[in-house]
Amino acid sequence: MRLYEPVNLAMPLAKRIGEFIMDSGRLPTGDEVRGFLRELGMEEVCLDRGLAVCRAKFLIALVLPRGGALVVDIISSSGELSDALEVIAYNDKKLGAFVVEILPSNDLEYEGNIGVEPVIIDEKTLELESSPVLGHFEEDEEGLFLVIDRETYERWRNEGDVHVCPLCGGELAWKGEKAYCQDCGYGVKVVGE
Repeated sequence: MRLYEPVNLAMPLAKRIGEFIMDSGRLPTGDEVRGFLRELGMEEVCLDRGLAVCRAKFLIALVLPRGGALVVDIISSSGELSDALEVIAYNDKKLGAFVVEILPSNDLEYEGNIGVEPVIIDEKTLELESSPVLGHFEEDEEGLFLVIDRETYERWRNEGDVHVCPLCGGELAWKGEKAYCQDCGYGVKVVGE
């Protein structure tokens, strides 16, 4: 998996947190999220009073468990805030659901337009109630692709518009199992049966 930009970590992390909630019926602890970050290729560099700092070559992640919520700030290791993102997970008692969102850390400077639908999981049934397009990133000779499984693609096709880029909201052009976005430069690849 390639971790060049905050979005390259935010999407697989949000997916992993959502899967954990559906399996366990609760939000992950800070320790569990630190484990997820290690699985995704991040190295833990600091742990102090609930705060954890993890890094990779191009990214830094701050894990901040806050009472009934969990916040992971992801910034470029250059310190540039224009593309910084937050992965936020919480139990919305009003909705009766767990929610995992990817939000720009700085709405004023953010250069992209994260088009990621939040992960919404029913608190009682633990079933997914939304259609997020989440996966991990892989690079090949054609570029950097968001890799999604067939189930995610089918849910996306049935509930949304597969011609809208899940990363930036731009227009996707499909060629077989791959789509290309002229706006953000990322692609989407569908894998599996």
